[in-house]
Amino acid sequence: MLVTNRFVVDVDTADDFTERAHAALTALAARPGYLRGQLVRALDDPRHWSMVTEWESVGTYRRALGAFEVKVSAVPLLAESVDEPSAYEALATAAPGGAVVVAESDRAAGPYR
Repeated sequence: MLVTNRFVVDVDTADDFTERAHAALTALAARPGYLRGQLVRALDDPRHWSMVTEWESVGTYRRALGAFEVKVSAVPLLAESVDEPSAYEALATAAPGGAVVVAESDRAAGPYR
């Protein structure tokens, strides 16, 4: 499961934002089910940032959000993200040089439904 939160940050507050984002990533990374995460910034417009995390499942992500340290360090920052869908399920993957592997959706009986 992939979670992507987008932010628009004034350049003059970027240092404070990155400090809080690092704390949020640290808190999330300590939770069971966390696989990896990144804080990224757009090359074309330095005001646009994203925090991207990957989780074993939707359940591990939701449980992580309930942890005390995550509520203190991550949830307030995530609440500042652009109001749009942020959690995505993987429906197809491909390793380097590999074929596309299609997965069934947790939301429906068949893939992509």
